[in-house]
Amino acid sequence: MKAIVTTAGRPTDLTIQFAKNASAKLGLSYVDRQKRTVTQLQQHYQSYVLVAAKSRWEYHALNSKEPFFYHPSSAMFRLKRVSRGEHDPLLDVCQLQTGDSFLDCTLGYASDSLLAAYAVGETGTIHGCEANPVLAFILKEAFHRGRTDHTEYQSLMNRIQVISSDAVTYLKQLADKSVDVIYMDPMFETSITESVNISPLRALGIQDALNEEWVEEAKRVAKKRVVLKAHFGSPWFEQFGFEQIKRPNTKFHYGFIEKAATQ
Repeated sequence: MKAIVTTAGRPTDLTIQFAKNASAKLGLSYVDRQKRTVTQLQQHYQSYVLVAAKSRWEYHALNSKEPFFYHPSSAMFRLKRVSRGEHDPLLDVCQLQTGDSFLDCTLGYASDSLLAAYAVGETGTIHGCEANPVLAFILKEAFHRGRTDHTEYQSLMNRIQVISSDAVTYLKQLADKSVDVIYMDPMFETSITESVNISPLRALGIQDALNEEWVEEAKRVAKKRVVLKAHFGSPWFEQFGFEQIKRPNTKFHYGFIEKAATQ
């Protein structure tokens, strides 16, 4: 989808420079705001709009009521729970250890990667794939340049290396058994009403369905486990050989493939 870059409604020299730099980096056209609303720009250019605000980036999809901007989403309360010694279901299934490597194939808001960064510590490594290049840019700016209103987790964000690529393409570049845990959370086949926070992401994200090539590449690259998050009724668990962990009264479940058991 075509996209343009502009500034917030009241541009400053700094936000204009931000927007022009993003335009050059992403290969998108820069457009002066000229007091027009985002909706007016969308309609005039028939385009998505990336906005350089004072402290963050906002990405507006056509016909979407809310923009995408970076925030930690569920990681905010999940990290507090884990720091108090409580369990997190993702960390339970991943069984991450200090110093482990973790690849998030579907980065999104990076909520799960923030939990993984906490678990593996400063000696671990976290990489995350984002197939939409504009979303990847927003995440990189938030994590490594502080372009976000949520800086309370900056030390964890700094540990996440954003890969601007779809997961399969990136996995094919990696050596066998080179990542401890590989995690996949494709856009749910069934919309889950409780997950209202992902609505802007759903409008912008590249929604690739899980397939055999993706799973096989993940199994080749993983040293310990391949972990899947999907709707509780998803056929993917059985279809691709994941051991499903059933969680009462939840709309999504985790599943895993233990590499030791497949070798």
